[in-house]
Amino acid sequence: MAFDSSAKTNLQRAVAQSAAIAVQDAVDNLRHIEGISTTTIGVAFAKFLETDDPRYPKIIKEASKVFAESTEQFAKVGKAAAEVVKSFE
Repeated sequence: MAFDSSAKTNLQRAVAQSAAIAVQDAVDNLRHIEGISTTTIGVAFAKFLETDDPRYPKIIKEASKVFAESTEQFAKVGKAAAEVVKSFE
C-alpha cells in the first residue's frame, strides 16, 4: 500500500511526536530517580557520619547503582526513539 506524500509526512510527524513523548517520559523518570537517589545518599551519609554503622555505605552504593542504571536506561530509550524515527524517513 503506497502513501501519498502528505500522508507520509503526517505519519512521520506522528511517529516523531510519539518518540519525543517517550523521551520526555524517560527524562521525567530519570529526574525522579535522581531526586530519590540523591536524597537517599544524603540521608545515608548523614546517618553514617552520626553512627559509623557499616550498613550506610552499602545503601549509598546501591542508591548510586540505581541512578547509574537509570541513566543507562535513559540512553537506551533515546537511542531506540531515534532509530524508530529514522526508520520512518
